[in-house]
Amino acid sequence: MSAETAIYPGTFDPITNGHLSIVKRALTIFDRIVVAILDNPQKAPLFTLEERIFMIKEAMEGLHNVEVDTFNGLLVDYAVAKEVNVIIRGLRAMSDFEYEFQMALMNRKLNREVQTLFLVTDYKWFYTSSTIIKEAASFGGEVADLVPKIVDLKLKEKFGAAKNA
Repeated sequence: MSAETAIYPGTFDPITNGHLSIVKRALTIFDRIVVAILDNPQKAPLFTLEERIFMIKEAMEGLHNVEVDTFNGLLVDYAVAKEVNVIIRGLRAMSDFEYEFQMALMNRKLNREVQTLFLVTDYKWFYTSSTIIKEAASFGGEVADLVPKIVDLKLKEKFGAAKNA
């Protein structure tokens, strides 16, 4: 297993500027980042897996050493399959910490070789989440400064079509 590569997992429904900030900062620590999209249909995402892959690749254009991949099942099993032993997780608020701490402990119980590294988000993204962004966009709120351009466009397409239906 290599510490030169880290996995940054998530649903990324959709990817936000906060997510991009974490990836860029993680690239200052690791040579390569695998952005691993959780394929969990039970979450009923707004965007299909294919749409999320497309948006992430577009948003990451120009960033070298970033791979976009998908997984289902246990994250630690995916990490072992990719021969990576570091998981990156972003933290915003104390509520994030409680959840992420529980997940890190469970992952550690499942595989003690896989480590979790927490990166605190930049202050300007502290209040953003994919859920809040989707909600604001669904009511016509302007979110262009919170998400990559491709995501803003796709949110307008999704919710514009829904409003015109």
